[in-house]
Amino acid sequence: DAEPLLCGPSQALAEVRHVIERVAPTPATVLITGESGTGKEIVARGLHRASLRNSGPFLKINCAAIPEGLLESELFGYERGAFTGAVGRKPGRFELADGGTLFLDEIGEMPLSAQPKLLRAIQEGRFYRVGGTETVHVDVRLVAATNRDLREEVRTGRFREDLFYRLNGVRMKLPPLRERREDIPLLAQHILNKAGSKVQIAPAVLSALVAYPWKGNVRELENVMERAIILSHGESIQLY
Repeated sequence: DAEPLLCGPSQALAEVRHVIERVAPTPATVLITGESGTGKEIVARGLHRASLRNSGPFLKINCAAIPEGLLESELFGYERGAFTGAVGRKPGRFELADGGTLFLDEIGEMPLSAQPKLLRAIQEGRFYRVGGTETVHVDVRLVAATNRDLREEVRTGRFREDLFYRLNGVRMKLPPLRERREDIPLLAQHILNKAGSKVQIAPAVLSALVAYPWKGNVRELENVMERAIILSHGESIQLY
């Protein structure tokens, strides 16, 4: 079944669903671009669910949330004694995602120092754990996401050009919510259903939701609806 947050009547969303349907069964690496909050992780999970790897793991790593010194060991794992505190072998995300999908979120934030080893792992399907000499072979489908313009990052020297082309196998650009306003009523109702709420959305509220610019996109809509559920009185969400 399609993820409810990817359901809606807009042509823009229909194109996203079409690309997922076409690309998911292939081994192609996918780069998902778009503003923050547009649902890049939802699309990545949709690609995994519709792929031939859907019985395997789906793992995510947020490249912006992990300090530079720890990113390599998070991706590739480490051997006992590789550094202070490494009291045993630990597999990394690449190893744990073997047979499944690895989602590299905020790939544009990955430090330059970590990019060469990632490139080699993608090209060769093998790598060494930090502090290790044993080659680890994996079969992983990569999906990456960014809200940055990676071509501009390449131009300014903040992102490797060869890594960009390796990740840019199939590119999906997610539309901001303001460009698919006709999806907002269905999205708002889905968020209510997900929260188990029985309240109705008053027509004036629905009109206001559709008219609002939603700079934070779907994530902002989720936050607003969740607050409205908590603060609503009676059987419907009203404007005050």
